Amino acid sequence: MFQRSRLTFAALALLALMLGMLALDALLPTLRGSTWPALSDALRTYVTVFLGIFIEAAPFLLLGSVVAGLIAEFVTPDDVARFFPRRWLTAPLAGALLGMVFPVCECGVVPVVRRLYQKGFPTAAGIAFLLGAPVLNPIVIASTYAAFGLGPVFWGRLACTLLIAAGIGLVFSASPSVVRILAPRSLASLAEENSNLSLISLRMSHRASLSARLYSAFSAATEELFDMGRYLVIGALIATTLQTFVPQQTLLGIGQGQISSVVALQALAFVLSVCSTVDAFLALSFVNTFTIGAVLAFLVFGPMVDIKSTLLYLNVFRPRAVVYAVAICFLASLLIGTFVNLNVAW
Repeated sequence: MFQRSRLTFAALALLALMLGMLALDALLPTLRGSTWPALSDALRTYVTVFLGIFIEAAPFLLLGSVVAGLIAEFVTPDDVARFFPRRWLTAPLAGALLGMVFPVCECGVVPVVRRLYQKGFPTAAGIAFLLGAPVLNPIVIASTYAAFGLGPVFWGRLACTLLIAAGIGLVFSASPSVVRILAPRSLASLAEENSNLSLISLRMSHRASLSARLYSAFSAATEELFDMGRYLVIGALIATTLQTFVPQQTLLGIGQGQISSVVALQALAFVLSVCSTVDAFLALSFVNTFTIGAVLAFLVFGPMVDIKSTLLYLNVFRPRAVVYAVAICFLASLLIGTFVNLNVAW
């Protein structure tokens, strides 16, 4: 009953937010003849950008929450131990490629990773999956192919993402215990999950009906959506504020520098917070303005780290772990983009 009331409240709050934004967007044209035309234009832009970011990301967060709920109910630690490799090299490689099985973007991957950790997932594999899945999944691979074809940008994006995700997973494998990387609230969920294992085993031994287990998975998905949704809204608001009020011409004006162009597009990827399923088409518009290395860095760094995903990471991991992961992602993408600009002929 409690879960149902929380779900109802979430649905009503989300509906109210969407209707309010749409109503404001519809009313703003009537303000154009008022004494505050500049304000109305800025507000209209703000609402439009926010709705674009939120509507683009929300379905994937919902998908990730549903997958996380199904993992919570139907996947056991024994399953993870039996089927997933744990060696220091194969674990992060397999984790980075796990997006082919769980095709989720940077928003949906976070709740999935947290649930997998609760099932005994290796630390290195979880980090690699978190960073690699937003690109190394069938949906994003198809969109990148549609935008760039089977050219060097397509293969470069996949190879560099796999290299960085697996490499950062190897770095975190030096700390094999999730206690050092997960936030206290995630550790509390982990302890609760472990304390309930005997109850789960007992319930499975009595062969609970499929409908009952699906309802339990749905309840877990509701918890994940509630927990992550607020951070998505906050991240979307921050990204919208930066997009609306921070001039982007400064970034676009340095698009031909061998190093500055890479930094500029990495900063733009962080600010825009575009979903990885569609960012390839945005990157295609930069080809004639920025260097190819910068475009490649945009396609690699953006799905791993942006404003909304960073806030989601902080809800699951300790701040120090997030800082390390973000810094290594930024530096690795910068190094790859600069190397391409200086040494590779396209």
